[in-house]
Amino acid sequence: MKTLFVEENVKYIGSQLVPHWIYKNYKIQGDAIVAFCGECEVKLTEMVDIEDVINDEPIYSKFMLSFISEQFNIELVEGVLRQRLLITCIKEALEARGFQVKRSGDDLFVNNKKLSVSIATKSMTSVLIHTGVNILSEGAPIPVSGLESDLGIWDIKEFAQEVMKNYSEELEDIVLASTKVRGV
Repeated sequence: MKTLFVEENVKYIGSQLVPHWIYKNYKIQGDAIVAFCGECEVKLTEMVDIEDVINDEPIYSKFMLSFISEQFNIELVEGVLRQRLLITCIKEALEARGFQVKRSGDDLFVNNKKLSVSIATKSMTSVLIHTGVNILSEGAPIPVSGLESDLGIWDIKEFAQEVMKNYSEELEDIVLASTKVRGV
């Protein structure tokens, strides 16, 4: 899986969760994950999480670390499993820094405050994943934790690159592990 940290700020509005967004914008073809920082404002009209739409829960963060991944030749259930693996990689990176992190499904919590948002969906050609981790906690519509404001993690690029590297290596290791067993 190819990885990229985008240096410029990008406002995540939900419309980026479409096939080939990474390829069109960053010329990375195939399975990939990119990370970027910026404001996050997903209105109900752009939401792919129907539960959030029904509950009238748009997403907003003044400053968020976003990961977008596009992965081909897999079904949605495998995509959701890969989404949970990404969440676990984020959780492990935080725990390695000494933080206590609770995972509930595809959500992460620190000090009983929500740290992340995440969704996986299927397009006609791929599975798309967006995971956002709050950098700042101010201005959110619900109580949240932030990487900088609450955890004191200042090198967001280094954190994002570590998460993407670990995620990519986990996926490669899973495929490799499937090639070393004898069928029964």
